Amino acid sequence: MILKTAIQQYLERHGYEQMSLKAVLFDMDGVLYDSMKNHTQAWYKTIQGLGITCTPEEFYMHEGRTGAGTIDILYRRMYGRPATEEEQQRIYRVKSENFNALPEAQRMPGAYELLCQVKAAGLQPVLVTGSGQVSLIDRLNRSFPGIFDPRYMVTAFDVKFGKPHPEPYLMGLRKYGIRPNEAFVVENAPLGVEAGVAAGIFTVAVNTGPLPDQVLLDAGADYLLPSMAQLSDDFPAIVRAMQETKREKQ
Repeated sequence: MILKTAIQQYLERHGYEQMSLKAVLFDMDGVLYDSMKNHTQAWYKTIQGLGITCTPEEFYMHEGRTGAGTIDILYRRMYGRPATEEEQQRIYRVKSENFNALPEAQRMPGAYELLCQVKAAGLQPVLVTGSGQVSLIDRLNRSFPGIFDPRYMVTAFDVKFGKPHPEPYLMGLRKYGIRPNEAFVVENAPLGVEAGVAAGIFTVAVNTGPLPDQVLLDAGADYLLPSMAQLSDDFPAIVRAMQETKREKQ
């Protein structure tokens, strides 16, 4: 879709005259870090070890959900009941151990360059992740020095409802004190796209994983790009379009 048309449709849908950018809300896994392969491998090893039927691919579809939420869905499917809190904590602890045993995930190509542009444009990067991986969150300051402010981070520890519920992105807006039309979301996962859209924020999907583009479009993405590197290249044009595009008069 043409960017200007996507922005106009967003403005019409929500009744805004125009966007007024103050922040960009970033997912972490699969957006800032090329970490989804590790998460998928860790989840698959953990869940298969419990004798629960699963496939590696399905964990891409669960991306963005809290660990407890993912475990709950698997338990309901396998045993017809939700997992207890003790089971959730125990299983997630094993998953974290399996994840931490894997080689450290690298920065997603284009992510640092994009974040530097966001800061240079006077916009605030806000982290909104379903992850509870403390080790990965601690890496942000080393991987992206001077970019993120701890006051403007939303993790699995901050929310009651994970993605696709809008709470994580609504909390991101609330922490920085802005309205939905004053930011846009960068997501790579269908559940994350659903969450951004449900929060009423213009949502850019970057397809950094193995899922078909249509999965992200069906989740409601306002705009779709093939990579973070492409988003970095297009960022000036995207900001300019958001500044210049207004809702069409009826």
